[in-house]
Amino acid sequence: MNMKTLLITPEGLEKLKAELDHLWRVERPDTTQKVAWAASLGDRSENADYHYNKKRLREIDKRILYLRKCIDDLKVVSYSPFQDGKVMFGAWVEIENDNGKKIRFRIVGGEEIIGAKDYISIDSPMAQALQEKKVGDEAFVKTPTGQFVWRITKIEYQK
Repeated sequence: MNMKTLLITPEGLEKLKAELDHLWRVERPDTTQKVAWAASLGDRSENADYHYNKKRLREIDKRILYLRKCIDDLKVVSYSPFQDGKVMFGAWVEIENDNGKKIRFRIVGGEEIIGAKDYISIDSPMAQALQEKKVGDEAFVKTPTGQFVWRITKIEYQK
């Protein structure tokens, strides 16, 4: 089983809280109203609106429960000066390979990478290989397709 590191950046936590708030205050009441309206039309067996919105309500409730648990379980890691100069959780890292290909990304918790193309999980092979390294260091990244060498060119933190 793949264990996820239960860390999150302060910005990541705010996003989860905003999603939870939106689901609870906007989406859920709206969907509940649609279910009630569709149910009032009578025969539910042929009622697509009723079935769709009942299903949507279950999805919303499942996500609300999940987010509440997440928010309780996750540990927020804020920037700390001791991180400076080293690749650690929350860092923006710029790396380059021997072909001159450059990549820039932020190392975050697994809950934060959804929908963010320049974020990678702290649990990824890349993040693991870069941990504690400094600018100029090389990292050997093992992936299912082989081993790659990357040189760290820049490390920044959101302060």
